[in-house]
Amino acid sequence: MISLDPIVPEDYDRLKPYFRNQRYRLCIYSLPSLLSWANEAYHPRAAVIDGCLVLAAKFIREPSKDHLILPICPERESPPEEVYRLAQETGYASVWFVPEDYIERYGKSVCERWFTIHPQSEYDDYVYSRDDLTFLKGRKYAKKRNLIAQFQKTHVQTGEVDFEPIEAASIPECLSFLDLWCEERNCRSYTSDDLECEKQALINLLTHIHRYEVKGRVLRIRGEVVALGVAADLTADMGVLHFEKAFARYKGLYQFFDRHCAEQLFAGCSWINKESDMGVANLAKAKKSYYPAMRIRSYELRVKRPSERGQA
Repeated sequence: MISLDPIVPEDYDRLKPYFRNQRYRLCIYSLPSLLSWANEAYHPRAAVIDGCLVLAAKFIREPSKDHLILPICPERESPPEEVYRLAQETGYASVWFVPEDYIERYGKSVCERWFTIHPQSEYDDYVYSRDDLTFLKGRKYAKKRNLIAQFQKTHVQTGEVDFEPIEAASIPECLSFLDLWCEERNCRSYTSDDLECEKQALINLLTHIHRYEVKGRVLRIRGEVVALGVAADLTADMGVLHFEKAFARYKGLYQFFDRHCAEQLFAGCSWINKESDMGVANLAKAKKSYYPAMRIRSYELRVKRPSERGQA
């Protein structure tokens, strides 16, 4: 049995070369994201096998959720038979976050020789055209433009608004903003493990923001941080907006800041991945209101036992 070892922020530089030419369009395949979501209940693990970075999630309290993700190989892709072998050798029963186009490339019938295929609709990512989010053209974005105009009239034209990149000096203010944002949104009322862990993931990311080479922006009103966004590269033409938070008490702030993030954090990208809705209805409604250009479907591949594989 091959052992996978825990990975920590200090491993970023060592792991980064494996993400060169990263091809998968689901947000989980961002190295900063993989490292940032670590907490007392969830530990990311990794090993280098045959030139590929094999990554796993270990859940301390819910071992039934332990899983691999697809191997990260700079020069090639692991086909289903190889992924099956790696799952066998590392002792994992399933592979999560398998993009739909991976299954399409190899064919459903080929994948089903080794795995049973199960949708993970709560982890389907929303992807938008950067131009759509930057320019907000057309009737469908009229409400967004109106809210932006109201915010500009109330706060921008009065000289109250400032923007800046997230720097080391502003991180304590960002963390204080996050506490206040959670109070405003009553974060503790959520029961989903993913939502409970989100605050800690953002704290982890902010703490190591320069190590991870991610980009961040804050917006201030009268000197107070009232919105922040953090983004990273994902593929050659797609970036991922890992976090975007804004106080609800300022009408039009979110819409104004979202456009600012599209302009400032995704230069050189054609597409912006805004992650999944995690099955949360209000979050799904908000993401759909920006008219995604595509959804990146996520699937779980469960390893078949030899008796299930028959003659395949």
